[in-house]
Amino acid sequence: MVTPENIDQMLERFRRLRVWSRYGWRAPYKPLMILWAIGRCLRGEARMAIFEQARAEVGALAARFGPYRRRNPSAVMHEPFWRLQNDGVWEIDRPNLVTVNSAGAARVPDLVQHKICGGLTEAYYQALRNDPQLAWRVAMNLLAAHFPESIHDHILGSVGIDEPIAGLGVELVESLTFRRPRDPAFRRAVLVAYANRCAVCEMSLNVSGSVVALEAAHIRWHASGGSDEVRNGLALCVLHHKLFDLGAFILLPDLRVFVSSKVEGRGADNALERYHRAHLLAHPNSDEKKPAPEYLCWHRREVFRSPYEIPSIA
Repeated sequence: MVTPENIDQMLERFRRLRVWSRYGWRAPYKPLMILWAIGRCLRGEARMAIFEQARAEVGALAARFGPYRRRNPSAVMHEPFWRLQNDGVWEIDRPNLVTVNSAGAARVPDLVQHKICGGLTEAYYQALRNDPQLAWRVAMNLLAAHFPESIHDHILGSVGIDEPIAGLGVELVESLTFRRPRDPAFRRAVLVAYANRCAVCEMSLNVSGSVVALEAAHIRWHASGGSDEVRNGLALCVLHHKLFDLGAFILLPDLRVFVSSKVEGRGADNALERYHRAHLLAHPNSDEKKPAPEYLCWHRREVFRSPYEIPSIA
């Protein structure tokens, strides 16, 4: 049972999820699996889920919000499913039936053949089930630690987590414990560099002298170690910021827009495809503030949804 005295310990365990990271490569599979489990918890679904269900459903989330790799994300879902046990927030039924290799990886045929189930520990499941505000806090902390704010709502919607009380999200976001400190001057510096215009579409609106619907996007996500220097920033309208963070388009080294073939639907042409292979309409006011190649490279590799379509110039 989780008591008020050990809630901080629980939050700390979720904060300290051991997520594989090397050379800036993303592997957000553990956070996505926990978010998926929290969604199940809040809907009153069974605490333990069979491996094949977790592999399919979390694999689909990883395909949308994880890095694009040649290997299907479902093929690596046994790793978070099994290794989350080591973080003290997850348990496996009948682990004795699963063979583990010298690297600590579970044998997939064993997980499948024996219909092994996994899920949040009983104490944590009950704590989150009984306190939606606590569940929301855990979810928002995980999102802040691993994903940009622009796509939080997409991920929450995909795992079925709704804000428990109107306005609660704002209060909790302001007190997040997982968020890296940000430079408060970053937004203003980026917008000034682009003369308060969206780099892609040049949108520049203000109401009574206040700039609206224009944001400073990190090229290499702040949650993934991106810096708050102007060369890691782009001034983007709200729409193009969200599309950029979802991997709908990238910038080539010569600052031309390259749109993913995954973008489709009504409005796609006006919103993005019309800019395909065209140079940015708004450029920084000095060469020293142009996007740095290393940040553009990271975004192409870790966020873009169609990395194997990029022309050789990239």
